Amino acid sequence: MTDLVIRNGTVIDGTGAEPFQADIAIQDGKITAVGKVSARGREEIDAKGRIVTPGFIDPHSHYDAQVTWSSQITPSSWNGVTTTLIGNCGVGFAPCRPEERDMLVKLMEGVEDIPEVVLTEGLPWNWHSFPDYLNALEARPFDLDVATQVPHAAVRVYVMGKRGLDREPATAADAAAMARIAADGIKAGALGFSTSRTINHKTKAGELIPTLEAEEAELTTIARALHEIDAGWLQVISDFDDAESEFAMLRRLTAAAERPMAITILQRDAKPEEWRKITGWIAEANHAGVPMLGQVLTRPTGIILGFEVSQSPFSGRPSYDALMNQPFEARIAALRDPALRARIRAETCDDASLARRVSRWDRIFPMSDPPNYEPAPEDSVAAIAQRQGRDPEDLAYDLLLADGGHTLMYRPLSNYTYGDLGSVHDMLTHDATIVGLGDGGAHVGILCDASAISTMLTHWTRDRTRGPKVSLPWAVKRVTRDSAFAIGLRDRGVIAPGYKADLNVIDYDGLRVSVPRVVYDLPSGGKRLIQTATGYDATIVSGVIVSRDGQATGALPGRLVRGAKAAP
Repeated sequence: MTDLVIRNGTVIDGTGAEPFQADIAIQDGKITAVGKVSARGREEIDAKGRIVTPGFIDPHSHYDAQVTWSSQITPSSWNGVTTTLIGNCGVGFAPCRPEERDMLVKLMEGVEDIPEVVLTEGLPWNWHSFPDYLNALEARPFDLDVATQVPHAAVRVYVMGKRGLDREPATAADAAAMARIAADGIKAGALGFSTSRTINHKTKAGELIPTLEAEEAELTTIARALHEIDAGWLQVISDFDDAESEFAMLRRLTAAAERPMAITILQRDAKPEEWRKITGWIAEANHAGVPMLGQVLTRPTGIILGFEVSQSPFSGRPSYDALMNQPFEARIAALRDPALRARIRAETCDDASLARRVSRWDRIFPMSDPPNYEPAPEDSVAAIAQRQGRDPEDLAYDLLLADGGHTLMYRPLSNYTYGDLGSVHDMLTHDATIVGLGDGGAHVGILCDASAISTMLTHWTRDRTRGPKVSLPWAVKRVTRDSAFAIGLRDRGVIAPGYKADLNVIDYDGLRVSVPRVVYDLPSGGKRLIQTATGYDATIVSGVIVSRDGQATGALPGRLVRGAKAAP
């Protein structure tokens, strides 16, 4: 007898090899055999007509708060993810003194769009240092494995207090203290150190992230600390305003650390080809022995608009904004009033940046079922309104009131300059990139990209009609082995004897991502956008089935991952 046997499946093993028919035997959380398995399992899954893949590895999420109050790490675990890496973009909640909690809450509220009341009510704050935070997580079971990074913003505030928050230059002593905390966190089990250098990361009040203008000397001191312990990676998001100078600095940091660096790669409308230069520089650095990676998303970085979520096409107009603190049903009732509708439509948004985001009608699309993340120009609100001989604003208002006010619209931002995903195809297939940026646990009122890992299979290998697709074995490799090895977890991401038994059994033809919807299941009744998927017959973590047919089994074998893992 063995613990679990998956029989008759089409195995896509994570290496990029061609699919093959095989049984898989699992014992004590490890794969013990792949081939013809004669032993019986205490539990068995008939995977005939199904593909069997390694569990998906998500290297970019923000469940830093959710993991402290919930064992269900959704929506990632609904989308086949069996390991997720939190602590990205320099934000998190450890280390932290009691008097600094409010600073970190306000920062996370603004940067990652998690309401303050949710964080205030939900965070148990049963930690002080970063190793304390790891101990708190280690005491909790999950439906997937959780790996961590040391976040620069929290470390900077911990060391420098208000000086750090105000972005004052770090002294040599400040930098040395930050470096010790980063090294101690990684020695305690974090997989790396993260920082943010983007002006988009700010509190709700508009205060910029403490790490935005961190000087090279500060970052170099931290990088050298990683070199001294020979562990961890560096994760960075930057605006690349002066791309050549910024990248040269990041390359110097990587060389000082002699550890890998992952950099967020996006296509920005203002500089639509700059990402190609950056990935080219990354490739050059790798050729020279400086290990760097670009981290890319499988679809546009976009926002969801609607009357139930954080922003709508009418955000920024005084009469609309005055409704935002009302309960949802009362808000919809008010929006149905013709007099209020006329008043809202007569107003304008004084914030030019917000107006461009939420009311560019040729780039706003009603969400279809299943969602289309590569919509064509003729699918836009502007095009529909033109065909109907209507004003697009008037049409949008009617569409958003449909379905009781629950209707949602999609606004691609980055990665969609040319109105298709041709650039994303080139990002995904570049040798110097890995797949990430799903941001699970963050931006809960405006996007839901944790499902983007499912999009790698549905859109890119099966459904795409507006450009080339990729092979299924290659796509699986990208979201399993490649991501696992990049973050230092070489014990998973491959279906072979000795590897960790994290697996998905998938009805490939039936795999679908659902339309996002709003639920009110966060602490204090906070709302979030979620997105489920159909077609995941079973997800298995450490040899234990955590979900069947999209329904949680109640099993929680997932645990905190401490440190890098060697291959079997």
